[in-house]
Amino acid sequence: MQAQALLQSTPLRVSPLDPIKTQSLPINLKSPSLTSTAIRRRAVISAVAAPKRETDPKKRVVITGMGLVSVFGNDVDTYYDKLLAGESGIGLIDRFDASKFPTRFGGQIRGFKADGYIDGKNDRRLDDCLRYCIVAGKKALEHADLGGDKRSKIDKERAGVLVGTGMGGLTVFSEGVKSLIEKGYRKITPFFIPYAITNMASALLAIDLGFMGPNYSISTACATSNYCFHAAANHIRRGEADMMIAGGTEAAIIPIGLGGFVACRALSQRNDDPQTASRPWDQDRDGFVMGEGAGVLVMESLEHAMKRDAPIYAEYLGGAINCDAYHMTDPRSDGLGVSSCIKNCLEDAGVSAEEVNYINAHATSTLVGDLAEINAVKKVFKNTEGIKMNATKSMIGHCLGAAGGLEAIATVKAIQTGWLHPSINQFNPEPSVEFDTVANQKQQHEINVAISNSFGFGGHNSVVAFSAFKP
Repeated sequence: MQAQALLQSTPLRVSPLDPIKTQSLPINLKSPSLTSTAIRRRAVISAVAAPKRETDPKKRVVITGMGLVSVFGNDVDTYYDKLLAGESGIGLIDRFDASKFPTRFGGQIRGFKADGYIDGKNDRRLDDCLRYCIVAGKKALEHADLGGDKRSKIDKERAGVLVGTGMGGLTVFSEGVKSLIEKGYRKITPFFIPYAITNMASALLAIDLGFMGPNYSISTACATSNYCFHAAANHIRRGEADMMIAGGTEAAIIPIGLGGFVACRALSQRNDDPQTASRPWDQDRDGFVMGEGAGVLVMESLEHAMKRDAPIYAEYLGGAINCDAYHMTDPRSDGLGVSSCIKNCLEDAGVSAEEVNYINAHATSTLVGDLAEINAVKKVFKNTEGIKMNATKSMIGHCLGAAGGLEAIATVKAIQTGWLHPSINQFNPEPSVEFDTVANQKQQHEINVAISNSFGFGGHNSVVAFSAFKP
């Protein structure tokens, strides 16, 4: 069956009645953090039992460090400053000759250096997918005040790594296949298998750090990072680890990666103006824009973080994962998989829908996906007033398995700073969106509870929730 046929929208299926009930919180009109809009939203909450957040410091999970490799560089603050400025990181691809491809642009990382983080020999050998992971992971530990000798203070048998990737070491794989075809099997590098498999990013980072706790990878396409956060938090909640480095890494802007997505007819072809190509929720969107990089969080039990006097940037409240069980590439038309996942996330987090006032959307700039997400979100959040929703991918492109990691960092920075980055390229918005998408200009916004959505080919859905840390 041709890829075009596989990617065609599938007719709406009859879905079972949604069995999930929305829980609500009691109204507190005296709260100083409530705006008039928030008060109106909470005034409609029905009088049912309030969900309860986790209170056990051994099971509360906090974010104590963030690290990334991005099209805007490797510094978290610089990355978010550029997002707030509405700067596009999209440009013409010059890593290889893309002139014969119908899409010739992407969020390509330029000038990446791993000096001080990876030794010279390994730096020359490693696939970029692995290099990005190691640098992001070590920078996250520095951000968590665990750089250098300070790591000796933690129990490494209770520190784990869970960094996933959607595509793995694609450059090493592509070059290995080329060597086999052109020169024969004897010319395949012995690093071909180790550097191509998806678990090696987590493994190499753990080997470098000596972290002996839970270690594996998850590969659920573009939902990968959130799946990793969800699993990492559960290791901490179950008492299997005190600390986890979790997130995603990806480096697929190479000929076979670009060509594969071109074959899926998933990419924008706005070659005359690449910086406006990623335009989520715009009526003239024509596909997503490839990006790359890595985004990881240091997640710790509150008890462990307090004992070492760690910086705490936010709290991970909860998460959820599920599957549409519908189509290989298309989302469910009725939105049930995503809406159920959001509700399950809120239940796991111990918060009501009325407490959420910021959504970092998956929003890839695809014709079907953008509105499918909107329709699903509306099933959960009946009143959209007071909820802000933005699209990080409008500026950095779709970083596939690393997307959720980079977007989680944007979400935590929004909580920290009180500023939301814009969704750029909002020229002709879809009228059915009905959310404030922070169009084209940053906005100040005090975040109560934030959720970040990530969805992947195969129907993989994932949602994670964060808030400011309150002792």
